[in-house]
Amino acid sequence: MIKIQKKDFNIEQEIKLLKDKYSNVGAVISFIGFVRDINNKKDVKYIELEVYEKMAIKELSKIKDNAIKKFDLVDCLIVHRYGRLDVNDRIVLVVCFSEHRNNSFEACKFIMDYLKKDVPFWKKEIYFKGSDWLENTN
Repeated sequence: MIKIQKKDFNIEQEIKLLKDKYSNVGAVISFIGFVRDINNKKDVKYIELEVYEKMAIKELSKIKDNAIKKFDLVDCLIVHRYGRLDVNDRIVLVVCFSEHRNNSFEACKFIMDYLKKDVPFWKKEIYFKGSDWLENTN
């Protein structure tokens, strides 16, 4: 499942929605990304995330399907927010469901590495003095 949204997400609720569907899941591994207060030695006030939603869904679907096949996942959830996000706000949630933990650990990292580099989200950091558009990197 893939969700791109402005509103915050409830981690437990999101996981429960999928986990309840599968009795064969033995491992649920998640990654949650937050807005940090300092980046590149600058004090971050907030960030603005822009997204090309149609393309982002296409790219996220592709990486999700690849991860499911490559790591033998039962299912996968990716939730990514956009808009204005303040320090300590949640940005992204990736949850991998598998029979065994190593599959989920590896898949979660695989998805995040791809997401940070290749999905069409653009991040502008607003500092207490100035702002910068950041390049997508791992």
